[in-house]
Amino acid sequence: MPTHISRRSLIRGITAATAVATLATGLAACGGDSDAATKTSDATGTVTVGLVSNGAAKETTLKVSEVKSISAQLPAAIRRSGKLVIGSGTLPSGSPPLGFIGSDQKTLTGSESDLARLVAAVFGLKPEVKRFTWENLFVGIDSGKVDVGFSNITDTEERKQKYEFASYRKDDLAFETLKSSKFSFDGDYEALAGKTVSVGAGTNQERILLEWKSKLAKEGKKLTVKYFQDSPSIYLALNSGKIDAYLGPSPNLSYHVTQTASTPNPTKIAGQYSGAGADLQGLIAATAKKGSGLAKPLSEAINYLIEHGQYAQWLKAWNLSNDAVAKSEINPPGLPLDNS
Repeated sequence: MPTHISRRSLIRGITAATAVATLATGLAACGGDSDAATKTSDATGTVTVGLVSNGAAKETTLKVSEVKSISAQLPAAIRRSGKLVIGSGTLPSGSPPLGFIGSDQKTLTGSESDLARLVAAVFGLKPEVKRFTWENLFVGIDSGKVDVGFSNITDTEERKQKYEFASYRKDDLAFETLKSSKFSFDGDYEALAGKTVSVGAGTNQERILLEWKSKLAKEGKKLTVKYFQDSPSIYLALNSGKIDAYLGPSPNLSYHVTQTASTPNPTKIAGQYSGAGADLQGLIAATAKKGSGLAKPLSEAINYLIEHGQYAQWLKAWNLSNDAVAKSEINPPGLPLDNS
């Protein structure tokens, strides 16, 4: 029986990866696929992450060579091709630090494509990064135009009907506040009583925040939720004290924190929360067509990078160390069907 990925599932992926950008631009602005690619001319045995990142990452050269015991597990067709075709579902406006056009105005850079390049090096393959709209990324995987998606894709049970996964990063939400704020969040919604928080409409984080608001209301406590049309408006409200915090995808907010560090209004991450809710740690995963045979070598390549330190250095370069996982898992439990 044919399967499909629901619009709700697609929207969840977009909000996890691009909420800051979609507030302003929306998907209507997206075009088709592009051949914009990350640099592939590193010396044999090295991969440089953070290239042309315009300050979003610290440029770092890492040593990583082919691991034949892992590359031997790849499908024969991919081994023969000599390349790993990597898909990125990236908005034209970009979504730092995950994926965006670099300072040279042509190179697709970001944390996601950089990890893909490291994995390709473990395979002994040339990385070829292709840029798509979000929907067309999955079409590319379905059609075989793309071997694997590295694009902040959340592992969900619904997506497992068509895809296989190798996890590599936590799927967390975060609260961003002014650095001077005393607000902190340790997972207990009671900390939100009396606060005013901004969130993107129609996002997974809005659903979670509204659930907390409802719980507080039943206890006679108030949480005020405010909406803004774009990210500049959100941060103007934060700087002026009209809101206490902004709830959004952790990578995007962590990036914004680095950008405010030397400004008059520096911000900080005041707490994180799994995008899957209290009972399950959400995970971001490399995504391949179900039955492709790629999940196992992808997971082993990521675990090799974890065990040998390149993974931690990659995260540190992009200021994403808080999103680290202890190991990559093949098809780990994902968001349930009633929350995909």
